[in-house]
Amino acid sequence: MRTASRRRSALFALFFVPGLSISSWVTRTPDIRDLLGASTAEIGLVLLGLSVGSMVGILSAGPLVARFSTRPMMVLGTTLIVLSMPTIGIGASSGQSGIVTAGLLLFGLGMGGLEVALNVEGADVEKALDRPVLPALHGSFSLGTFIGAVAGIIFTATEYPVLHHLLIVSGIDLLILVVAIREISSRVGTAEHAAGTSGAAPGGGMRALLRDGRLLIIGAVVLAMALAEGTANDWLPLVMVDGHGFDAALGSAIYAVFAASMTVGRFSGGWFIARYGRAAVLCASAIAGAAGLAVVIFVDNQVAAGAAVVLWGLGASLGFPVALSAAGASGPHSAARVSLVATLGYIAFLVGPPVLGFLGEHFGLRSALIVPLALVAAAAFLAPHIAQRQRRLQESSTR
Repeated sequence: MRTASRRRSALFALFFVPGLSISSWVTRTPDIRDLLGASTAEIGLVLLGLSVGSMVGILSAGPLVARFSTRPMMVLGTTLIVLSMPTIGIGASSGQSGIVTAGLLLFGLGMGGLEVALNVEGADVEKALDRPVLPALHGSFSLGTFIGAVAGIIFTATEYPVLHHLLIVSGIDLLILVVAIREISSRVGTAEHAAGTSGAAPGGGMRALLRDGRLLIIGAVVLAMALAEGTANDWLPLVMVDGHGFDAALGSAIYAVFAASMTVGRFSGGWFIARYGRAAVLCASAIAGAAGLAVVIFVDNQVAAGAAVVLWGLGASLGFPVALSAAGASGPHSAARVSLVATLGYIAFLVGPPVLGFLGEHFGLRSALIVPLALVAAAAFLAPHIAQRQRRLQESSTR
């Protein structure tokens, strides 16, 4: 089997792909909206393609990874992302919302499947290296979003065609796939691999996992924190443009600030996890994210809103990867556990965009953010229970 360090390096590159891709079209959403002549609610329906694709990709990824391993899912997922970029660009440049929706559907399918495969592989590498790896891997995703956002700002400010922009991104994604995929193991995530690493064949299946209370709490935290992150990915530029009066370029710049904050939080997260533990980090992350969201919603000041995005980004940065890491360490058959929790988390990507679009159309986008604010605040109360349950498990195992 390939060395864990080489697999980790390949994962850094592959995590970069969805980050670069999502920020590339997110920063162009004001331009895409104008090219389509769409309202806020109509954009929410266009984003439904992303949500549906993500959920189909997520729901199918677990069984497919168990059958074929993570490697084929990474190839398929990245290829779909490569194809989605020009599709979105063609739809936007031709003013066809249906084509944009189809492109986002492809993107969602690719990203949903790819994310599960990447996180299962990352959890396996984390076990092999015996130290936190997933936060830094997700940091590579955030680094991709930051670089994509900066490029998006430049392309937006210079009025560079959306189609040409996304074609460039598609080419970069394809190059990364060709170079990195050769280092990925061909058996991680399969049922046989799970039996070999846990010492027992998977028993009880999904029903057994759904009876694990701690795992369900982790899933609820993932759902909330994924919604906090996904809300920014879907709506932050438009929130700043429509809700706080920024122009399109500055709205993209605020999104770049969010992406930079996510990147810093994730690359520095390993130290905090090693020192304070997963539950404490999750709780602090949720509190910070809720505080940032509250300022963006309730404070009618551009400077305060821009500064609060830093807090929002830092808070959201560790929620998803730390919770997935906790899921992988919560019991045997870590691949199935990571897959289940990721699936629960990605429900946020299904319901988030259309619900927030509907609420934003009727009450304004800033008011719509109360929904993720409430869920992130709830996650702050749930996170300590992860540690309480973990302590009980440790005490029982030493008796």
